[in-house]
Amino acid sequence: MIVREAKLLNGSKEQYQALDDAIRTAQFIRNKAVRYWMDNQGVGKADLYKLCKDLAAEFDFALKLNSAARQASAERAWATISSFYKRCKKQEKKKGYPKFKKHCRSVEYKVSGWKLSGDCMSINFTDGFQVGSLSLFCNNETREDLHRLKINRVRVVRKADGYYAQFCFDAERKEEGVYTGNVVGLDLGLKYFTKDQNDNAVIYPQFLRKSERRLKKAQKRLSKKFVKGKKPQSINYHKARKRLGRVHLKIQRQRKDWAIKLARCVVHSNDVIVYEDLKIANMVANHELESPCVHAEEYVKKRNRDCNID
Repeated sequence: MIVREAKLLNGSKEQYQALDDAIRTAQFIRNKAVRYWMDNQGVGKADLYKLCKDLAAEFDFALKLNSAARQASAERAWATISSFYKRCKKQEKKKGYPKFKKHCRSVEYKVSGWKLSGDCMSINFTDGFQVGSLSLFCNNETREDLHRLKINRVRVVRKADGYYAQFCFDAERKEEGVYTGNVVGLDLGLKYFTKDQNDNAVIYPQFLRKSERRLKKAQKRLSKKFVKGKKPQSINYHKARKRLGRVHLKIQRQRKDWAIKLARCVVHSNDVIVYEDLKIANMVANHELESPCVHAEEYVKKRNRDCNID
């Protein structure tokens, strides 16, 4: 499966408001599915599909959402439930009991509820929310995939700088490589990101540290515009909140871009890659480690989160 992303542009305020309504409806159905599983025993995936029909018959706003999108929201709830069952079988300490979503930012369509134009320059959402047609802004590689590959799902995601459409294609990405015979062993460190067997260290660029001044300024402006119990959340407060979100979004994209480029460089230049599997809990429990390793758990978790490593 290949996932490509395009930004939704040239939409009116009413169209973006309709997208927000669709996202909130998807969140409502997902939370209702989790509530139904909590209140009843032996609930399966098919029961959640039936619940979607009942919710559409009971609530008018749920009926506006495409039937396939309602099923996709129920599948999200079932994915959370099934992962909870797996952790229980493995007897893990943190079971991850399913919780309700408070701030959902996406709605997922399957093969219906949307339609691409002939030149793949715009997309039209045809469900009951009447979003209408929106322009697609993407690179040439994504445009070519829209023309030649089969689209399984379309996900609308709300970010700090606008709305995006993520296309899931039914294809596998393959790249031809040249055999070099190179073998590399990577060690993950605290003062460096990686170091190979030849003692070549890769220093992680501190994007957050470089942007701390802008973050501090944006956060200070936000905190001044709202005081709980004294000042309400005004229009200027929400403008400042969005500005702060855009700063965080830029840092996130910088980290992800750097991690992907580094990984591609390592993969293309080596045929065999060996890396260590750290047990962070054991490292923290070992009191004989040096003082910098006391915070190893927080550091590695933050680094993995920044680089989108599970």
